[in-house]
This record gives sequence, structure tokens and C-alpha cells, in this order.
Amino acid sequence: MTTIPEAKLDALLARHAAIEAELAQQMPAETFVKLSREFAELDPVADKIKAFRSLASELAELEALAADPAGDPAMREMAVEERQSLEDKRVKLAEDLRLALLPKDAMDERNVILEIRAGTGGDEASLFAGDLFRMYERYAARQGWTTELLTASEGTKGGYKEIVAEVRGRGPFAKLKFESGVHRVQRVPETEAQGRIHTSAATVAVLPEVEDVDIEIRDDDLKIDTMRAGGAGGQHVNKTESAIRITHIPSGIVVAVQEERSQHKNRAKAMAMLRARLYDAEKTKLDKARAAERKDQVGSGDRSERIRTYNFPQGRVTDHRINLTLYNLPKVMEGEALGEIVDALVADHQASLLAAEGAA
Repeated sequence: MTTIPEAKLDALLARHAAIEAELAQQMPAETFVKLSREFAELDPVADKIKAFRSLASELAELEALAADPAGDPAMREMAVEERQSLEDKRVKLAEDLRLALLPKDAMDERNVILEIRAGTGGDEASLFAGDLFRMYERYAARQGWTTELLTASEGTKGGYKEIVAEVRGRGPFAKLKFESGVHRVQRVPETEAQGRIHTSAATVAVLPEVEDVDIEIRDDDLKIDTMRAGGAGGQHVNKTESAIRITHIPSGIVVAVQEERSQHKNRAKAMAMLRARLYDAEKTKLDKARAAERKDQVGSGDRSERIRTYNFPQGRVTDHRINLTLYNLPKVMEGEALGEIVDALVADHQASLLAAEGAA
């Protein structure tokens, strides 16, 4: 078992106490929000450190009592028995603390831009993209998050050729970031007369919502077009040019939003999408450079890789990254059992970080 450095624990407790004292003072709203976020992250860690140290102190007292030859034999025997129970608790607390001390992804608490696109498979791929979106929408609702549609292009027989939504709440990126990649489906399409199984695919991209301070976008680099929003007709079709399309000239990235009737709101949402895509492009470039340096492509997040297969005839879903197979596909698609896969991916990621820390 790796020893937890006491100096690191001391520093974290000192920082926690310092922020707590600062928050009691008057300060600008921006500073208060920033410190509040840091305090919220540190608070559960500080509680674990205090519990761990309290248990260690109690254990030391029991060990002294058990080792005292002049002590009452019955008390010594009781101390020995209780010591084993406390030692088991200490091991568990130490493990929890090590996980809490792992480096955090700075984007984990951010809201998410969720992009789903139909891949190979024609109409069936569009239908599958729609199924995936509903799966994430239901999962998000179970987490207490809200999902808001940003833009969508419907398939000819249902589903979506492309759908982009924003997921807002507490820490959606921390869980959904492992969903980026190619999702494959195997099932018999409703239009298939011979009952043959078809294989289709859809790609999922999960991008953290990026703030102005995270990435700089120059006005000169933008080409902004306004247009009348499309729709099925009738009273809901916009009579004004409220839809927005923004082209980032240096990168060639194009985003469009037409869901709101307000041009101002559509522009704000389009800029949020653009910032997220630019940030993701830069991160992908850096990840590839780092991977090339260490000649290790594991965890590179390459979206060309197939990450999961949904097999409807067998009622199973397999995540190929961690070799996890569940035979409760309907519940996964309902968003209910998706949490089992997400939690397993988070645990695997944490184990990798612990292993890397141990090797270092």
C-alpha cells in the first residue's frame, strides 16, 4: 500500500482553512465564485483527511494498549480484536483518500456540448443516432441535469443525421467524457423483410463547455451569417432572420443554431459551440503530440475507434475499452443502466491514474 505524503495532506488542510476564512470576507463576485468552487472541491477531501488521521490516532492508542505488558489482559485482548477492525477501516479510508487526491480534470465540472452524428448505415444510422440521443437525455434526467437542443438535422425516416445539445448540471463532463467515440448497433431494421441483421454506426462527441477566458476568439476571424430558420411550416416557422451560422475562418469550423426565436440567444449558443469545438481541436492536437512523444496511444480519445456495440437480437451491450458486457440492453437504452457502464469507465480511469502514480 502506497504511503500518502503527510506534507501534501497538511498543505490541503491549510488551503481549505485559508479559503474558508477568505469566504467570510467581502470580495468581488467573480473571486467569490472562483473560491467557492475550489472550496466545494476541497471540502470532501478535507473531511476524508480528518477522518483518516482521527482513525490513525485511535489505532495508535489501541496498538499501545495491546502492546503494554502491564495492562489488564482482558483489555489487551479487546484492543487486539478492535485493532484489526480499525485496520480494515484504515485501509479502506486510505484507498478513498488516494482516489480523492488524484489530479482532477479541470473541465470535469463543466457543462457539456453533446454532438451525435449518423455514420455508416443510411436511414438505420440516423434512427440509431436518435436512440442514442434519447438514451443520454434520459440518463441526464436521472442525474438531475437538463438537456437543451441546440441544432438538429432530421433523417428521412426518423432519427437524426446530426443532433447537438447542451447538457447542464453538476459535473456532466466528468461522466459523459468517456462516451466520445464510434457507437455501433447490430439489429434488424423495421424495413428489413428478410429479417437480416444490419450493422450501423453513429459517432458521439462530448465537449466541455468553454468560457471566454479558456480560449480567445478574435472578431476578425469570424464570418457571421443570419438566415431564416427552417421548420415544418405553420405558425412556428420564423418570419425573421433569427438563425445564426458562424464560420471560424482560420480553422474552417462552422456552427449553426436556429432553435431560439431570438437572434441574440442563437448567437450566444453558437459561440458556446464554437468555443467548445476550438478547445477540443486544440486538446486533441496536444494529446496526439504527447502520445507520439511517449509512443502510447492508450486513452488518446481517438474517435475513429469503435468504443461500444449495441446488439439488439442478443439484448447485450459491450464496451470494448474495458471488455464489459451487460445483458440488459433495453435498460441501457432507457438511460437506467447506462450508469453501470459509465461508473465502470470512471473506475477504470481512476485505476489507471493510481497505477501511473504508483509507477512514478
